[in-house]
Amino acid sequence: MTVEWRIDAAPRVEQVSQIAGVLTGGGVVLLPTDTVYGLHALALNEQAVKRVAEIKGREDTKPFLVLASAVAQLALLGISAPPGILAALETIWPAPLTVILPLRDPVPASRGAATLAVRIPALGWLRELVSRTGPLLSTSANRSGEPVVASPAALGGELRGALDGVVDGGVLEGEPSAILDLTSAEPYFIREGEFSFTQNVWKSLRKTP
Repeated sequence: MTVEWRIDAAPRVEQVSQIAGVLTGGGVVLLPTDTVYGLHALALNEQAVKRVAEIKGREDTKPFLVLASAVAQLALLGISAPPGILAALETIWPAPLTVILPLRDPVPASRGAATLAVRIPALGWLRELVSRTGPLLSTSANRSGEPVVASPAALGGELRGALDGVVDGGVLEGEPSAILDLTSAEPYFIREGEFSFTQNVWKSLRKTP
């Protein structure tokens, strides 16, 4: 049975606890983020990651994005990045910026890859949730190749029925995050965000020793 929580700007404290309980139990939950609605599950739980891949019809080797509550939580994922880079990112996050970083070893959400795309979301309640659950896999709420849904009402019956929880925050028409790759010799944007934001990211990175 799919549990549903209706929220306004943010879930109530007891709702956050309930949502965290479903996720830490290995569940898959639809959540509104600071960008778009996404499917979420424990990033380090092999079975939870496999369930999300099956729900989406995603190929076996395609990695997932992971949300963290703070830069310090990236250590749980085995992120292997210079302290200067992490310090620079700490001045930028939380923000709609996804960063691809190297891993010491693959984790379930990276699906065999030695790199991982991570983001610290701007929503305070979402960071609080992730601080309780640990890093969460986050992926668009749709079957692979289909349009992203803007609200839980747009979920197909089969997709909704496969979920353990749905957080309904109404219609959400945000833009996908910018994507920055920091795994090569030179950093580069795979997808740029708003111009002034992109420029601020570059300025922060240039200060990196």
